[in-house]
Amino acid sequence: MRREAERQRREAERLAKERERERQKRHLERQQATAEKKSAELERRVAELDQVLVAALSAPPFTFGRSRVVASVPPFAPGRLAVAESAPQWESFAPSPPSALGRVFGGRSRYERELQEAHDRFDSAIAEHQAREHQRLLDLTTARTTYDHQVAAANAQAAAQNARLSRLRADFETGVPEAVEWVAGQVLERSVYPSGFPRIFQVAYRPENRDLVIEIELPPQSVIPNVRAYKYVKTRDAIEPVPRAETEIKKRYATLLACVALRTLHEIFASTPGAIVEAVVFNGRLKTIDQATGKRVRPHLVSAEAERADFEELVLSEVNPIACLKRLNALVSPNPYDLEAIEPFITFDLKRFRFSTDMDVVAGLDSRRDLLQLSPTEFEHLVRELFVAMGAEAWTTIPSKDGGVDAVATSKNLFFGGVCLIQAKRWSGLVGLEAVHALTGVMADHNATTGVLVTTSWFGRASEQFAQRNRITLINGAELKHLIKQHLNIDVIPGTTPPRNARASNNTQSGRPGPTI
Repeated sequence: MRREAERQRREAERLAKERERERQKRHLERQQATAEKKSAELERRVAELDQVLVAALSAPPFTFGRSRVVASVPPFAPGRLAVAESAPQWESFAPSPPSALGRVFGGRSRYERELQEAHDRFDSAIAEHQAREHQRLLDLTTARTTYDHQVAAANAQAAAQNARLSRLRADFETGVPEAVEWVAGQVLERSVYPSGFPRIFQVAYRPENRDLVIEIELPPQSVIPNVRAYKYVKTRDAIEPVPRAETEIKKRYATLLACVALRTLHEIFASTPGAIVEAVVFNGRLKTIDQATGKRVRPHLVSAEAERADFEELVLSEVNPIACLKRLNALVSPNPYDLEAIEPFITFDLKRFRFSTDMDVVAGLDSRRDLLQLSPTEFEHLVRELFVAMGAEAWTTIPSKDGGVDAVATSKNLFFGGVCLIQAKRWSGLVGLEAVHALTGVMADHNATTGVLVTTSWFGRASEQFAQRNRITLINGAELKHLIKQHLNIDVIPGTTPPRNARASNNTQSGRPGPTI
Protein backbone atom coordinates (compact mmCIF):
# COMPACT_ATOMS: atom_id res chain seq x y z
CA MET A 1 0.00 0.00 0.00
CA ARG A 2 2.91 2.34 0.80
CA ARG A 3 4.57 1.54 -2.52
CA GLU A 4 1.31 2.17 -4.38
CA ALA A 5 0.79 5.47 -2.60
CA GLU A 6 4.35 6.56 -3.46
CA ARG A 7 3.82 5.62 -7.12
CA GLN A 8 0.60 7.61 -7.27
CA ARG A 9 2.34 10.63 -5.70
CA ARG A 10 5.17 10.54 -8.23
CA GLU A 11 2.67 10.21 -11.07
CA ALA A 12 0.72 13.21 -9.80
CA GLU A 13 3.89 15.29 -9.61
CA ARG A 14 4.85 14.28 -13.14
CA LEU A 15 1.44 15.25 -14.48
CA ALA A 16 1.56 18.58 -12.62
CA LYS A 17 4.97 19.37 -14.15
CA GLU A 18 3.71 18.48 -17.61
CA ARG A 19 0.69 20.75 -17.14
CA GLU A 20 2.94 23.58 -15.94
CA ARG A 21 5.26 23.15 -18.94
CA GLU A 22 2.25 23.18 -21.25
CA ARG A 23 0.89 26.31 -19.55
CA GLN A 24 4.24 28.07 -19.83
CA LYS A 25 4.49 27.06 -23.48
CA ARG A 26 1.02 28.47 -24.26
CA HIS A 27 1.86 31.66 -22.32
CA LEU A 28 5.11 32.06 -24.25
CA GLU A 29 3.30 31.56 -27.56
CA ARG A 30 0.64 34.14 -26.58
CA GLN A 31 3.28 36.69 -25.57
CA GLN A 32 5.24 36.09 -28.78
CA ALA A 33 2.06 36.43 -30.84
CA THR A 34 1.15 39.68 -29.06
CA ALA A 35 4.59 41.13 -29.71
CA GLU A 36 4.40 40.11 -33.38
CA LYS A 37 0.91 41.59 -33.72
CA LYS A 38 1.98 44.93 -32.24
CA SER A 39 5.05 44.96 -34.49
CA ALA A 40 2.89 44.21 -37.53
CA GLU A 41 0.60 47.11 -36.63
CA LEU A 42 3.64 49.38 -36.48
CA GLU A 43 4.80 48.14 -39.89
CA ARG A 44 1.34 48.79 -41.36
CA ARG A 45 1.34 52.30 -39.94
CA VAL A 46 4.79 53.08 -41.33
CA ALA A 47 3.84 51.61 -44.71
CA GLU A 48 0.69 53.77 -44.72
CA LEU A 49 2.78 56.88 -44.08
CA ASP A 50 5.25 55.86 -46.79
CA GLN A 51 2.35 55.67 -49.27
CA VAL A 52 0.89 59.13 -48.53
CA LEU A 53 2.00 60.48 -51.91
CA VAL A 54 1.72 57.37 -54.08
CA ALA A 55 -1.73 56.43 -52.76
CA ALA A 56 -3.18 59.71 -54.02
CA LEU A 57 -1.89 59.28 -57.57
CA SER A 58 -4.49 56.64 -58.46
CA ALA A 59 -7.41 58.42 -56.79
CA PRO A 60 -9.94 59.90 -59.25
CA PRO A 61 -9.81 63.70 -59.45
CA PHE A 62 -12.69 65.92 -58.40
CA THR A 63 -15.27 66.60 -61.11
CA PHE A 64 -18.58 68.41 -61.03
CA GLY A 65 -20.22 65.36 -62.62
CA ARG A 66 -19.23 63.13 -59.71
CA SER A 67 -20.47 65.74 -57.29
CA ARG A 68 -24.02 65.84 -58.61
CA VAL A 69 -26.58 64.77 -56.05
CA VAL A 70 -29.07 61.98 -56.71
CA ALA A 71 -32.08 61.91 -54.39
CA SER A 72 -31.81 58.84 -52.21
CA VAL A 73 -35.21 57.68 -51.00
CA PRO A 74 -35.95 54.04 -50.09
CA PRO A 75 -38.78 52.38 -52.04
CA PHE A 76 -42.31 52.71 -50.74
CA ALA A 77 -42.81 50.02 -48.09
CA PRO A 78 -46.34 50.16 -46.63
CA GLY A 79 -45.95 46.79 -44.93
CA ARG A 80 -49.24 45.25 -43.76
CA LEU A 81 -51.19 48.21 -45.13
CA ALA A 82 -50.62 46.84 -48.63
CA VAL A 83 -52.26 43.48 -47.79
CA ALA A 84 -56.06 43.29 -47.79
CA GLU A 85 -57.63 41.34 -44.96
CA SER A 86 -59.56 38.24 -46.00
CA ALA A 87 -63.33 38.71 -45.81
CA PRO A 88 -65.30 36.60 -43.31
CA GLN A 89 -66.63 33.35 -44.79
CA TRP A 90 -70.14 32.12 -44.06
CA GLU A 91 -68.88 28.58 -43.59
CA SER A 92 -67.11 29.71 -40.43
CA PHE A 93 -70.41 30.93 -38.93
CA ALA A 94 -73.05 28.48 -40.26
CA PRO A 95 -74.38 26.03 -37.62
CA SER A 96 -74.57 22.34 -38.33
CA PRO A 97 -78.09 21.25 -39.45
CA PRO A 98 -79.91 18.82 -37.16
CA SER A 99 -80.06 15.13 -37.92
CA ALA A 100 -83.33 13.39 -38.80
CA LEU A 101 -83.72 12.16 -35.24
CA GLY A 102 -82.91 15.65 -33.91
CA ARG A 103 -85.65 17.19 -36.01
CA VAL A 104 -88.16 14.80 -34.35
CA PHE A 105 -87.19 16.00 -30.88
CA GLY A 106 -87.34 19.80 -31.57
CA GLY A 107 -83.98 20.22 -33.23
CA ARG A 108 -85.36 22.11 -36.19
CA SER A 109 -86.56 25.12 -34.16
CA ARG A 110 -83.21 25.23 -32.33
CA TYR A 111 -81.38 25.08 -35.65
CA GLU A 112 -83.42 27.95 -37.06
CA ARG A 113 -82.65 30.03 -33.95
CA GLU A 114 -78.91 29.24 -34.23
CA LEU A 115 -79.06 29.98 -37.93
CA GLN A 116 -80.51 33.44 -37.27
CA GLU A 117 -77.85 34.12 -34.63
CA ALA A 118 -75.14 32.97 -37.07
CA HIS A 119 -76.46 35.34 -39.73
CA ASP A 120 -76.35 38.19 -37.19
CA ARG A 121 -72.74 37.40 -36.25
CA PHE A 122 -71.77 37.03 -39.90
CA ASP A 123 -73.36 40.37 -40.82
CA SER A 124 -71.55 42.04 -37.88
CA ALA A 125 -68.22 40.47 -38.91
CA ILE A 126 -68.74 41.66 -42.49
CA ALA A 127 -69.45 45.21 -41.25
CA GLU A 128 -66.37 45.20 -39.00
CA HIS A 129 -64.24 43.83 -41.83
CA GLN A 130 -65.46 46.54 -44.19
CA ALA A 131 -64.73 49.19 -41.55
CA ARG A 132 -61.22 47.85 -41.06
CA GLU A 133 -60.64 47.71 -44.81
CA HIS A 134 -61.87 51.27 -45.17
CA GLN A 135 -59.48 52.40 -42.45
CA ARG A 136 -56.62 50.39 -44.03
CA LEU A 137 -57.18 52.07 -47.37
CA LEU A 138 -57.23 55.47 -45.67
CA ASP A 139 -53.99 54.69 -43.84
CA LEU A 140 -52.45 53.38 -47.07
CA THR A 141 -53.39 56.59 -48.88
CA THR A 142 -51.94 58.67 -46.04
CA ALA A 143 -48.71 56.64 -46.07
CA ARG A 144 -48.45 56.99 -49.84
CA THR A 145 -49.04 60.74 -49.65
CA THR A 146 -46.39 61.09 -46.94
CA TYR A 147 -43.94 59.06 -49.01
CA ASP A 148 -44.66 61.12 -52.12
CA HIS A 149 -43.98 64.29 -50.12
CA GLN A 150 -40.68 62.83 -48.90
CA VAL A 151 -39.72 61.93 -52.46
CA ALA A 152 -40.68 65.40 -53.69
CA ALA A 153 -38.72 67.05 -50.87
CA ALA A 154 -35.66 64.88 -51.56
CA ASN A 155 -35.87 65.59 -55.28
CA ALA A 156 -36.29 69.31 -54.63
CA GLN A 157 -33.29 69.34 -52.29
CA ALA A 158 -31.20 67.42 -54.83
CA ALA A 159 -32.35 69.76 -57.61
CA ALA A 160 -31.44 72.80 -55.50
CA GLN A 161 -28.00 71.39 -54.73
CA ASN A 162 -27.46 70.50 -58.38
CA ALA A 163 -28.60 73.96 -59.45
CA ARG A 164 -26.10 75.48 -57.02
CA LEU A 165 -23.50 73.09 -58.39
CA SER A 166 -24.32 74.23 -61.93
CA ARG A 167 -23.90 77.87 -60.92
CA LEU A 168 -20.61 77.04 -59.22
CA ARG A 169 -19.48 75.21 -62.33
CA ALA A 170 -20.31 78.18 -64.54
CA ASP A 171 -18.50 80.52 -62.15
CA PHE A 172 -15.55 78.13 -61.91
CA GLU A 173 -15.19 77.96 -65.68
CA THR A 174 -15.03 81.77 -65.83
CA GLY A 175 -12.53 82.01 -62.96
CA VAL A 176 -14.73 83.50 -60.23
CA PRO A 177 -12.50 83.33 -57.12
CA GLU A 178 -15.17 82.01 -54.75
CA ALA A 179 -16.01 79.14 -57.11
CA VAL A 180 -12.37 78.23 -57.70
CA GLU A 181 -11.76 78.27 -53.94
CA TRP A 182 -14.85 76.08 -53.40
CA VAL A 183 -13.52 73.49 -55.85
CA ALA A 184 -10.10 73.51 -54.21
CA GLY A 185 -11.76 73.10 -50.82
CA GLN A 186 -13.75 70.11 -52.10
CA VAL A 187 -10.56 68.53 -53.42
CA LEU A 188 -8.81 68.91 -50.07
CA GLU A 189 -11.82 67.80 -48.02
CA ARG A 190 -12.21 64.59 -50.01
CA SER A 191 -8.52 63.69 -49.80
CA VAL A 192 -8.21 60.69 -47.48
CA TYR A 193 -5.17 60.77 -45.20
CA PRO A 194 -4.09 58.32 -42.48
CA SER A 195 -5.37 58.87 -38.96
CA GLY A 196 -3.69 61.61 -36.97
CA PHE A 197 -3.53 64.10 -39.85
CA PRO A 198 -5.32 67.42 -39.18
CA ARG A 199 -7.86 68.45 -41.82
CA ILE A 200 -7.47 72.22 -41.52
CA PHE A 201 -6.72 74.34 -44.57
CA GLN A 202 -7.28 77.74 -46.18
CA VAL A 203 -7.56 78.52 -49.87
CA ALA A 204 -7.27 81.77 -51.82
CA TYR A 205 -7.36 82.35 -55.58
CA ARG A 206 -5.95 85.28 -57.51
CA PRO A 207 -7.58 85.47 -60.95
CA GLU A 208 -5.10 88.08 -62.15
CA ASN A 209 -2.27 85.54 -61.70
CA ARG A 210 -4.32 82.38 -62.07
CA ASP A 211 -2.74 80.87 -59.01
CA LEU A 212 -4.09 79.19 -55.93
CA VAL A 213 -2.53 79.70 -52.54
CA ILE A 214 -3.19 76.83 -50.16
CA GLU A 215 -2.23 76.76 -46.52
CA ILE A 216 -2.48 73.39 -44.80
CA GLU A 217 -2.03 72.33 -41.21
CA LEU A 218 0.79 69.79 -41.24
CA PRO A 219 0.67 66.55 -39.26
CA PRO A 220 2.41 66.63 -35.87
CA GLN A 221 5.70 64.90 -35.28
CA SER A 222 3.91 62.25 -33.25
CA VAL A 223 2.48 60.63 -36.41
CA ILE A 224 5.88 58.99 -36.89
CA PRO A 225 5.99 56.03 -34.48
CA ASN A 226 8.91 56.34 -32.08
CA VAL A 227 8.92 52.55 -31.69
CA ARG A 228 10.41 50.34 -34.38
CA ALA A 229 9.10 47.00 -33.11
CA TYR A 230 8.08 45.05 -30.00
CA LYS A 231 9.90 42.04 -28.59
CA TYR A 232 9.12 39.55 -25.87
CA VAL A 233 11.78 39.32 -23.16
CA LYS A 234 11.43 35.87 -21.64
CA THR A 235 13.59 36.53 -18.60
CA ARG A 236 11.31 39.39 -17.51
CA ASP A 237 8.14 37.95 -19.03
CA ALA A 238 7.47 41.37 -20.60
CA ILE A 239 6.71 42.80 -24.04
CA GLU A 240 9.08 45.71 -24.49
CA PRO A 241 9.32 48.34 -27.26
CA VAL A 242 12.37 48.63 -29.47
CA PRO A 243 12.91 52.39 -29.92
CA ARG A 244 13.23 53.87 -33.37
CA ALA A 245 16.43 55.85 -33.95
CA GLU A 246 15.94 59.60 -33.66
CA THR A 247 17.76 60.17 -36.94
CA GLU A 248 15.29 57.88 -38.69
CA ILE A 249 12.31 59.67 -37.10
CA LYS A 250 13.59 63.06 -38.28
CA LYS A 251 14.27 61.76 -41.77
CA ARG A 252 10.85 60.14 -42.04
CA TYR A 253 9.12 63.28 -40.78
CA ALA A 254 10.90 65.49 -43.32
CA THR A 255 9.98 63.06 -46.10
CA LEU A 256 6.37 62.96 -44.94
CA LEU A 257 6.05 66.76 -45.06
CA ALA A 258 7.47 66.74 -48.57
CA CYS A 259 4.94 64.07 -49.56
CA VAL A 260 2.06 66.15 -48.20
CA ALA A 261 3.22 69.16 -50.22
CA LEU A 262 3.62 67.19 -53.47
CA ARG A 263 0.34 65.37 -52.92
CA THR A 264 -1.55 68.64 -52.45
CA LEU A 265 -0.01 70.13 -55.59
CA HIS A 266 -0.91 66.99 -57.53
CA GLU A 267 -4.52 66.90 -56.32
CA ILE A 268 -5.14 70.55 -57.19
CA PHE A 269 -3.55 70.35 -60.63
CA ALA A 270 -5.39 67.09 -61.40
CA SER A 271 -8.77 68.62 -60.54
CA THR A 272 -8.44 72.02 -62.21
CA PRO A 273 -7.84 73.03 -65.86
CA GLY A 274 -4.81 75.00 -66.88
CA ALA A 275 -7.01 77.83 -68.13
CA ILE A 276 -8.06 78.47 -64.52
CA VAL A 277 -5.05 77.41 -62.42
CA GLU A 278 -1.59 77.85 -63.88
CA ALA A 279 0.29 77.67 -60.58
CA VAL A 280 -0.21 76.57 -57.00
CA VAL A 281 1.51 77.94 -53.92
CA PHE A 282 1.62 75.52 -51.00
CA ASN A 283 2.26 76.68 -47.44
CA GLY A 284 2.53 74.10 -44.68
CA ARG A 285 2.27 75.13 -41.03
CA LEU A 286 2.45 73.16 -37.81
CA LYS A 287 0.41 73.95 -34.73
CA THR A 288 2.57 73.02 -31.75
CA ILE A 289 4.12 74.17 -28.49
CA ASP A 290 7.49 75.90 -28.45
CA GLN A 291 9.43 73.87 -25.90
CA ALA A 292 11.65 76.86 -25.11
CA THR A 293 8.79 79.25 -24.24
CA GLY A 294 5.80 76.98 -23.65
CA LYS A 295 3.75 79.14 -26.01
CA ARG A 296 1.59 77.94 -28.87
CA VAL A 297 3.27 78.57 -32.22
CA ARG A 298 2.45 77.86 -35.88
CA PRO A 299 5.74 77.95 -37.79
CA HIS A 300 5.85 77.53 -41.56
CA LEU A 301 7.89 74.43 -42.37
CA VAL A 302 7.28 74.08 -46.12
CA SER A 303 6.51 76.60 -48.86
CA ALA A 304 6.46 75.51 -52.47
CA GLU A 305 5.35 77.21 -55.68
CA ALA A 306 4.85 75.11 -58.79
CA GLU A 307 3.94 75.95 -62.36
CA ARG A 308 1.58 73.45 -63.98
CA ALA A 309 3.83 72.86 -67.00
CA ASP A 310 6.83 72.05 -64.81
CA PHE A 311 4.86 69.94 -62.34
CA GLU A 312 3.19 67.77 -64.98
CA GLU A 313 6.62 66.64 -66.19
CA LEU A 314 7.30 64.95 -62.85
CA VAL A 315 6.85 61.20 -62.37
CA LEU A 316 5.64 61.38 -58.79
CA SER A 317 5.52 57.63 -58.30
CA GLU A 318 9.30 57.48 -58.72
CA VAL A 319 10.59 60.71 -57.20
CA ASN A 320 12.45 61.26 -53.98
CA PRO A 321 10.02 63.71 -52.33
CA ILE A 322 12.71 65.88 -50.71
CA ALA A 323 14.80 66.04 -53.88
CA CYS A 324 11.67 66.81 -55.90
CA LEU A 325 10.80 69.80 -53.70
CA LYS A 326 14.38 71.01 -54.03
CA ARG A 327 14.03 70.85 -57.83
CA LEU A 328 10.88 72.97 -57.54
CA ASN A 329 12.93 75.54 -55.58
CA ALA A 330 10.69 75.05 -52.56
CA LEU A 331 11.52 76.56 -49.21
CA VAL A 332 11.83 73.69 -46.73
CA SER A 333 12.79 73.86 -43.09
CA PRO A 334 16.33 72.47 -42.66
CA ASN A 335 15.18 70.90 -39.40
CA PRO A 336 11.38 70.52 -39.42
CA TYR A 337 11.51 68.17 -36.46
CA ASP A 338 13.14 70.97 -34.45
CA LEU A 339 10.52 73.50 -35.69
CA GLU A 340 13.03 75.62 -37.60
CA ALA A 341 10.67 77.95 -39.49
CA ILE A 342 10.96 79.32 -43.01
CA GLU A 343 9.48 82.44 -44.60
CA PRO A 344 6.78 81.36 -47.12
CA PHE A 345 6.57 82.60 -50.69
CA ILE A 346 3.22 84.29 -50.09
CA THR A 347 1.72 84.95 -46.69
CA PHE A 348 -1.92 84.05 -46.34
CA ASP A 349 -3.51 87.49 -46.58
CA LEU A 350 -4.72 87.13 -50.14
CA LYS A 351 -8.43 87.39 -49.45
CA ARG A 352 -8.17 90.81 -47.91
CA PHE A 353 -5.71 91.88 -50.62
CA ARG A 354 -7.87 90.60 -53.47
CA PHE A 355 -8.89 93.05 -56.15
CA SER A 356 -12.51 94.12 -55.91
CA THR A 357 -14.61 93.30 -58.98
CA ASP A 358 -16.57 96.54 -58.63
CA MET A 359 -13.43 98.68 -58.63
CA ASP A 360 -14.02 100.21 -62.07
CA VAL A 361 -17.76 100.65 -61.55
CA VAL A 362 -17.60 102.64 -58.34
CA ALA A 363 -14.63 104.78 -59.31
CA GLY A 364 -16.75 107.71 -60.38
CA LEU A 365 -19.75 107.10 -58.14
CA ASP A 366 -18.49 107.89 -54.64
CA SER A 367 -16.25 110.27 -52.78
CA ARG A 368 -13.32 107.93 -52.23
CA ARG A 369 -9.94 109.00 -53.58
CA ASP A 370 -9.08 107.33 -56.86
CA LEU A 371 -5.32 106.73 -56.82
CA LEU A 372 -5.14 106.86 -60.60
CA GLN A 373 -6.53 110.40 -60.53
CA LEU A 374 -3.80 111.68 -58.19
CA SER A 375 -0.90 113.67 -59.55
CA PRO A 376 2.57 112.11 -59.25
CA THR A 377 3.37 114.48 -56.38
CA GLU A 378 0.12 113.66 -54.57
CA PHE A 379 0.64 109.92 -55.00
CA GLU A 380 4.22 110.13 -53.74
CA HIS A 381 3.05 112.16 -50.73
CA LEU A 382 0.42 109.53 -49.93
CA VAL A 383 2.97 106.71 -50.19
CA ARG A 384 5.36 108.65 -47.95
CA GLU A 385 2.62 109.06 -45.32
CA LEU A 386 1.92 105.33 -45.50
CA PHE A 387 5.53 104.25 -45.00
CA VAL A 388 6.08 106.70 -42.16
CA ALA A 389 2.95 105.28 -40.49
CA MET A 390 4.36 101.78 -41.02
CA GLY A 391 7.62 102.62 -39.23
CA ALA A 392 9.94 104.41 -41.63
CA GLU A 393 12.19 106.71 -39.61
CA ALA A 394 13.47 108.84 -42.48
CA TRP A 395 12.31 109.65 -45.97
CA THR A 396 14.48 111.15 -48.68
CA THR A 397 13.24 111.80 -52.18
CA ILE A 398 15.61 110.75 -54.95
CA PRO A 399 15.63 112.69 -58.24
CA SER A 400 13.99 110.83 -61.11
CA LYS A 401 17.30 110.52 -62.98
CA ASP A 402 18.49 108.02 -60.33
CA GLY A 403 16.91 104.94 -61.86
CA GLY A 404 13.31 105.92 -61.28
CA VAL A 405 13.50 105.28 -57.53
CA ASP A 406 11.22 107.67 -55.73
CA ALA A 407 12.57 107.59 -52.19
CA VAL A 408 14.92 106.08 -49.63
CA ALA A 409 13.49 105.02 -46.27
CA THR A 410 15.47 103.84 -43.26
CA SER A 411 14.17 101.92 -40.29
CA LYS A 412 15.18 99.40 -37.68
CA ASN A 413 11.91 97.63 -38.39
CA LEU A 414 12.34 94.19 -39.95
CA PHE A 415 9.85 95.11 -42.65
CA PHE A 416 12.36 97.58 -44.10
CA GLY A 417 15.53 95.88 -42.90
CA GLY A 418 17.78 98.96 -42.80
CA VAL A 419 18.11 101.10 -45.96
CA CYS A 420 15.19 100.50 -48.26
CA LEU A 421 14.68 101.87 -51.77
CA ILE A 422 11.05 102.60 -52.61
CA GLN A 423 9.60 102.91 -56.05
CA ALA A 424 5.96 103.88 -56.65
CA LYS A 425 4.25 103.15 -59.95
CA ARG A 426 0.87 104.80 -60.47
CA TRP A 427 -0.05 102.46 -63.30
CA SER A 428 -3.25 100.92 -64.62
CA GLY A 429 -1.71 97.83 -66.25
CA LEU A 430 0.52 94.90 -65.38
CA VAL A 431 3.87 95.87 -63.86
CA GLY A 432 6.22 93.65 -65.82
CA LEU A 433 9.29 91.74 -64.75
CA GLU A 434 11.63 94.32 -66.24
CA ALA A 435 10.46 96.88 -63.66
CA VAL A 436 11.52 94.55 -60.84
CA HIS A 437 14.81 93.87 -62.61
CA ALA A 438 15.46 97.59 -62.81
CA LEU A 439 14.89 98.03 -59.08
CA THR A 440 17.50 95.39 -58.24
CA GLY A 441 20.07 97.27 -60.30
CA VAL A 442 19.36 100.53 -58.48
CA MET A 443 19.53 98.69 -55.14
CA ALA A 444 23.01 97.49 -56.04
CA ASP A 445 24.06 101.01 -57.04
CA HIS A 446 22.88 102.47 -53.72
CA ASN A 447 23.99 99.46 -51.62
CA ALA A 448 20.43 99.14 -50.30
CA THR A 449 19.39 96.28 -48.03
CA THR A 450 15.88 95.88 -49.39
CA GLY A 451 13.55 97.33 -51.99
CA VAL A 452 9.82 97.99 -52.17
CA LEU A 453 7.83 98.36 -55.37
CA VAL A 454 4.40 99.91 -54.86
CA THR A 455 1.82 100.05 -57.61
CA THR A 456 -1.83 100.86 -58.12
CA SER A 457 -2.13 97.87 -60.48
CA TRP A 458 -0.77 94.33 -60.18
CA PHE A 459 2.28 92.09 -60.70
CA GLY A 460 2.73 88.84 -62.56
CA ARG A 461 3.80 85.65 -60.83
CA ALA A 462 7.28 85.75 -62.39
CA SER A 463 7.76 89.17 -60.81
CA GLU A 464 6.76 87.78 -57.42
CA GLN A 465 9.20 84.90 -57.75
CA PHE A 466 12.05 87.19 -58.77
CA ALA A 467 11.27 89.63 -55.94
CA GLN A 468 11.25 86.79 -53.42
CA ARG A 469 14.79 85.84 -54.43
CA ASN A 470 16.11 89.40 -54.39
CA ARG A 471 14.88 90.95 -51.11
CA ILE A 472 12.15 93.00 -52.79
CA THR A 473 8.67 93.47 -51.38
CA LEU A 474 5.90 93.94 -53.95
CA ILE A 475 2.73 95.80 -52.94
CA ASN A 476 -0.06 95.65 -55.51
CA GLY A 477 -3.11 97.86 -55.72
CA ALA A 478 -5.34 95.70 -53.56
CA GLU A 479 -2.64 95.44 -50.88
CA LEU A 480 -2.00 99.19 -51.10
CA LYS A 481 -5.70 99.86 -50.53
CA HIS A 482 -5.67 97.61 -47.44
CA LEU A 483 -2.49 99.13 -46.00
CA ILE A 484 -3.73 102.70 -46.49
CA LYS A 485 -6.97 101.77 -44.74
CA GLN A 486 -5.12 99.99 -41.93
CA HIS A 487 -2.41 102.58 -41.23
CA LEU A 488 -3.94 105.87 -42.44
CA ASN A 489 -7.66 105.05 -42.02
CA ILE A 490 -8.33 106.32 -45.54
CA ASP A 491 -10.52 104.37 -47.94
CA VAL A 492 -9.26 104.63 -51.51
CA ILE A 493 -9.88 103.14 -54.94
CA PRO A 494 -6.54 101.61 -56.00
CA GLY A 495 -6.91 101.22 -59.76
CA THR A 496 -8.27 98.89 -62.41
CA THR A 497 -9.22 95.26 -61.95
CA PRO A 498 -6.73 92.86 -63.63
CA PRO A 499 -8.20 91.24 -66.75
CA ARG A 500 -9.19 87.64 -66.12
CA ASN A 501 -8.35 86.46 -69.60
CA ALA A 502 -4.73 87.57 -69.38
CA ARG A 503 -2.24 84.78 -68.90
CA ALA A 504 -0.71 84.81 -65.44
CA SER A 505 2.72 83.97 -66.80
CA ASN A 506 2.69 86.86 -69.26
CA ASN A 507 5.11 89.36 -67.83
CA THR A 508 6.17 90.92 -71.10
CA GLN A 509 3.87 93.88 -70.59
CA SER A 510 5.46 96.97 -69.16
CA GLY A 511 2.17 98.39 -67.99
CA ARG A 512 1.00 101.91 -68.57
CA PRO A 513 1.02 104.91 -66.23
CA GLY A 514 -2.19 106.26 -64.87
CA PRO A 515 -3.58 109.58 -66.02
CA THR A 516 -1.76 112.70 -64.91
CA ILE A 517 -3.30 115.93 -63.70
